[in-house]
Order: sequence, then C-alpha cells, then structure tokens
Amino acid sequence: MSIIKNEFQLALNQVATERGISIDDVLSSIELAVLAAFKKQYPDKYDESVYAKINKQTGETRIFKDKTDITPNDFGRIAAQTAKQVILQKIREAEKKTVVDTYRSQVGNIMKGRVIRFDGRNVYVDIGRTEGVIPREEQIINETYTPNTTITVYLKSIEEGDRTRIVLSRRDPSLIEELFKKEVPEISNGTVQIKKVVRNPGERAKIAVFSAQSGVDPVGACVGQKGIRVQTVTDELGGKEKIDIIQWHPDNKLFITAALSPAKISSIKINEKEKKATVTVTKSEAPLAIGKNGTNVNLASALTGFNLDIVQIDDDKSKTNEAEDTEKE
Repeated sequence: MSIIKNEFQLALNQVATERGISIDDVLSSIELAVLAAFKKQYPDKYDESVYAKINKQTGETRIFKDKTDITPNDFGRIAAQTAKQVILQKIREAEKKTVVDTYRSQVGNIMKGRVIRFDGRNVYVDIGRTEGVIPREEQIINETYTPNTTITVYLKSIEEGDRTRIVLSRRDPSLIEELFKKEVPEISNGTVQIKKVVRNPGERAKIAVFSAQSGVDPVGACVGQKGIRVQTVTDELGGKEKIDIIQWHPDNKLFITAALSPAKISSIKINEKEKKATVTVTKSEAPLAIGKNGTNVNLASALTGFNLDIVQIDDDKSKTNEAEDTEKE
C-alpha cells in the first residue's frame, strides 16, 4: 500500500519539520501499527516471525514472514488507514508536547484564563493555547465558577502521565504573592521583600513584608494610595478575602504583635526553643486576637512560625502587663 505515492517522503519530511516529530519514530510506529492491524485481521496467518516493513520512499507497507512477502491482496486499504491514524496521532502527541513545554516554563506564574466548564469537581480554564484544570483542592470553597468569566490563576504544576494536565490554583498562597509583585513596583524592583504569605482562602490572608532600604514603608507600598493596590489584589481574589499586610521584624515579639493585628497585645512571653508564645490580651481585645473561628490567631501562628496561646485578662490588668518585657525561657 502507499500513502500519496511518490510524494510520501516529501510529506513526511514536511510534517516532521513543522511538528517536531522524528521521522524514524513515525516510520517505526507505522510498521508496528500495521503489524497489529494484520494480526487482528488475519490471526491465523500471524506468528512471531511475521513483521511489517515500510518503503521510506513511497510509504508502501508490506507484511513479511521469514523474508517472504505474505501481504494479502485486500490489506492495502487497512494498512493505509492505519498508517494515517498513526501519523495523526504522532502529530497530536507532538503538538501536545510542544504546548506542555511552553507552559512548563511558566510554572510559578499567574495568568488570566476563561472558565470553560465546571463539572462539579474540576474547573476547566482556557489559558490560551490549551486548557488547564483547577482541582477541587485548589479551588476557593465559597467561590462560584461561571463559564465565560475571566479569572486570575496560579500555574502550580504540570502532571505528566497517561493524561497530562496543567494544574492551576486559586488557593495557593503564591497567587497572592505574584499578584502583589504585579501591582507593587517596589516588590518587583526588590525594594520591598515578601517574607511570607499565609491564607485561609476566600476569607483572610496575611502577608509579611520588609524593606532594608531606609525611608521605605513596605506596608504603605503594598497598601497603595487610598488602598488601591491591596484592593486590586483583593478584587482579583473575588473581593471577599481580607488581606492583612504585616511588617516583618527580626524581633519575634514585635513580629508577633504585628501579626495579631488589629488586636492590641498586653504582653508576650516567648519560648524560642519550642517556638511557642503566650500572648496576653484583655477580654475586650480577645475576639480580635482570636478572630472568627480562630482565623486570626491561626494565620498569625502560621506567619510567625510560633504556636500562639491567647490568654485573656480583665481590662484593668492590662496596664500592668504592658510594662512587662518579653520573657524568654
């Protein structure tokens, strides 16, 4: 059989060049596929000594047994159809590999995408040359994904296997970090550093920032004039997630105090060895320190790396505790 006889080699070279496919790989794949088709069509004629051989000039593929041509007269059409399917499959595989390679270099970046569909567990997003998926564990629980809406996603990873997929995220803390890099020039040029980001996706997040440059207010830079920068990031996250911007400090007492804002702290006792801190607050400040369902204290713990224990005292005892220095055990 032949595929576009006399033009086969030209066509094969063109496809290989344009799609980045190895000619030898395609030819050997055609031979194996044609042999499989022969085995299926003529099981009584097949044994281990039977093989297929393709003419590289014409594309004609014949079946041999011990160097004897045993190609059935009616096998040409089947062989041609099989060869065509192999070439198309190789083209699809090459194109997929090229696309995946393109996005592999973008892992760790954010990008805009259009929601294609939502199957109840996964959200599929058009990100340009292909589609990515937001698995359930990477979705914001209280967020609605409506087809044809545009969202910002974080390209988290590429999972390769039988079904290669590009994994996107709306939950990853790096999404917030990358959004701030985009919105705050002082971060992109290195004047302000992001030390850490923690979040309870869809509800609240805390970001610790620092600047070694004198006269630079890292918190103010991230907030922006009239809060425009932090509001832009909040809007990209759906508008519901509150973002606390905390000034990082090498002094753990100062850092923990800032991390528990907006609560006012009466005193802090730190155990550096066990990474624990007992934080004393008045009863009136306790709800702020703890936060709804413990969100504030849990995020502050994650941000600072300390297990924070909130201890409440009566308001009239706060002045005494405020005078106490940090006790390091």
